[in-house]
Amino acid sequence: MNTEIQGRAAQVAAIRERAEADMRAMGVDAAFIDLLVETFYARVLKHPILGPVFDAKLSGRWPEHMAKMKSFWSSVAFRSGAYGGKPVQAHTGVADLTPALFPQWLALFSDTLDDIAPNAEAKAWFMATAERIAKSLTLSLFYNPALDDPQRKPA
Repeated sequence: MNTEIQGRAAQVAAIRERAEADMRAMGVDAAFIDLLVETFYARVLKHPILGPVFDAKLSGRWPEHMAKMKSFWSSVAFRSGAYGGKPVQAHTGVADLTPALFPQWLALFSDTLDDIAPNAEAKAWFMATAERIAKSLTLSLFYNPALDDPQRKPA
């Protein structure tokens, strides 16, 4: 059993080392993650549609949210395991959150990366990741399998 645990720990360490090397090769480090989160959420707050939705949920708790998002993106990019939150639960019941907001969130994220990403490869990686996250959240929060029932669809 101990050998199995050691093997798993070595595998996790190898995954983390590979992710760190991949990020380093793209010019991504902890300082970039901080800049990305700070720049993006400053823009979110100024956005006429996204700003009110985010601020209604996070008013008075922005510093904690920023720290959590830095931990989240660091964990995703570097496979660090630093983030232990539950994104679906965190977004459940957010007032005025609709599927239509996710494309706006992605567009703002893309614009932010256009301005600060170290290169096209880093932008592509972060955008692909953000798109997967948006799709996952949209499906988790809004998908209703009954709507896909072929017997319920008009012919």
